[in-house]
Amino acid sequence: MLLAAIRGLIAHAFPILVAQLASIGMMVVDTAVLGHVSPADLAAVAIGGGIHVSVVFALVGVLQAVGPVVAQLHGARRDGEVAGVLHQGFWLALLLAIPGILFLLHPGAVLGLAAMDAEVEAKVRAYLGLLAWGLPASLCYRTFYAFCNALGKPRVLMGIGLAALGLHAILAWGLALVGWFGAPLGVVGCAWSNVLIAWLACLAAGAYLGLGPLGRRYRPFAGWQAPRWRRWRELLRLGVPMGFSNLVEITSFTLIALFIAPLGATVVAGHRIVANLSALTYMLPLALAIASMAAVGQAIGARDWVQVRITVRAALLLAAALSSLVGILLWLATAPLVAAYTDDPVVRQVAAGLVIYVAIYQFFDALQTIAGHVLRACRVTFLPMLVQIFCFWGVGLLGGAWLCYRWSPPLGAAGFWLAAALGLVLAAGLLLPLMRRAIQALESAS
Repeated sequence: MLLAAIRGLIAHAFPILVAQLASIGMMVVDTAVLGHVSPADLAAVAIGGGIHVSVVFALVGVLQAVGPVVAQLHGARRDGEVAGVLHQGFWLALLLAIPGILFLLHPGAVLGLAAMDAEVEAKVRAYLGLLAWGLPASLCYRTFYAFCNALGKPRVLMGIGLAALGLHAILAWGLALVGWFGAPLGVVGCAWSNVLIAWLACLAAGAYLGLGPLGRRYRPFAGWQAPRWRRWRELLRLGVPMGFSNLVEITSFTLIALFIAPLGATVVAGHRIVANLSALTYMLPLALAIASMAAVGQAIGARDWVQVRITVRAALLLAAALSSLVGILLWLATAPLVAAYTDDPVVRQVAAGLVIYVAIYQFFDALQTIAGHVLRACRVTFLPMLVQIFCFWGVGLLGGAWLCYRWSPPLGAAGFWLAAALGLVLAAGLLLPLMRRAIQALESAS
């Protein structure tokens, strides 16, 4: 049964992994293109991209509550109710887009946390101001994303993701670097491409829901429901801690770019490259975790506790083995990976000195990611949020700031990455026992 669970997780996780890599590949394209424009543009996308991703991940985290709710309904053979959950998810996505747009249009409060060059700040503001108009499409698409994953139907996400990445690579290159419509637009060109792709992906998702196999089976556009507070309350109870956990986890890495801005554009640019590599490697445990959340949620809905335990064991074994392999490969391939991002030798040197931390923490990051998503399947989200606040903001960001600026001698950007590694070790040590107790409590209650 363990081997069957492993095969099932791999089959589910692989399309998710490809879709996630395609999504993060959009950021990689921006970094690779702007690395050949100027250090100021690269620094702007490092800071602006970090802020944008933090906003999106926080809001998407709330919408991810659609996943465990749909998975448990599907496992309990209550498929007639899943379309209604999707309707409420879409309404919630549109509501959450409003504060998100306002924040991206007026990012002064966050940008004021650190001093940066006036040129870089102007580029950051222009970048975020354009990305704001793609936010409603991104949130609706991510609601669709959670719905498909919960039902074990992730292949369409892979197709849309790959198409979006290919089109973005062409558009970003043409708008930002070549200058199809006059002078090269730099970071603004990448922003325009991202907005266009967001709306095209959203329209593709809508077409699939209306015309594809999920539409024929679940009829998601039939009998459209108005907003219902009872369902919103359920989604918000689960989703707000999930969204805040996402915010804590992502900002513990993305805000590093803001906090090290006083060290100069070159250091920020080097950090951006390593942050991209970190995001890429994180996609593997995240794909396994999303697949595990769906499988565990369906097993909980069916009250199959043997399957729950087998699935969790399979997920942890896969995550441990694959993350160890990724860490080794990342360490061995540091030089060519960094060289692919930039021609600047100083930026290359900064990035090469930080990659080792990413290689080291892979194992612990994978375990805590699996544990966190299994807890979501169990509908336990508040305590994991507290754990992540302490580990990622307390140990990671605050500890990193101390190591960066106050340790003797100051470690610079490396201080943040060392603290991040320590925070992930602690998170794994706290979330794994919490996951075991949550499963035991559910089994005893049934």
